[in-house]
Amino acid sequence: MAKIELKQPIVEEISASIKDAQSVVLVNYRGLTVEQDTQLRRQFREAGVTYKVYKNTMMNFAFKGTDFEALIPYLEGPSAMALSTTDATAPARIISKFAKTAPVLEMKGGVVEGVAYDAKGMSAIANIPSREELLSKLLGSIQAPVSSFARVMKQLAEKGGAGEAAVSEEASAEAAPVTEEVPSEAAEAPAE
Repeated sequence: MAKIELKQPIVEEISASIKDAQSVVLVNYRGLTVEQDTQLRRQFREAGVTYKVYKNTMMNFAFKGTDFEALIPYLEGPSAMALSTTDATAPARIISKFAKTAPVLEMKGGVVEGVAYDAKGMSAIANIPSREELLSKLLGSIQAPVSSFARVMKQLAEKGGAGEAAVSEEASAEAAPVTEEVPSEAAEAPAE
């Protein structure tokens, strides 16, 4: 069998995996211990990130003509590919966090939602919270004014309830007809 027939399925596998990817990050994994690599792969699996080591030439063929073509210059030395189809910032976040305990792990570059970034840009993207975190912060900021308004209205109702009773007593006293007593002398005086 020819070499190209052996390589074609691998290129197609890479092409299929990056087709729906929101982000692809290339990583230099040289120097990681087996234990560290196992921990890193576990973190990727838990986050729904695909992480795989391919030959640079295979990734080169798969990236050509796609949004990920900008990654071709980073295909030097040992390269692993981390990609996510659901959370665009997850691969960069996990790699950045893991690199704090394993400094030999380094991001080479990546493409996030069609935009290529170098290692420094990917580090900045790693600081972006996940979609779920951003949504919870948004909901919290939307909910805060509403809950504050509700608290104020409740306090006004509680304070206004006591004041309302006093006001209603005053209002009923003012609304009662005032009858003046006519002096009895005037009532008995003969009309002229």
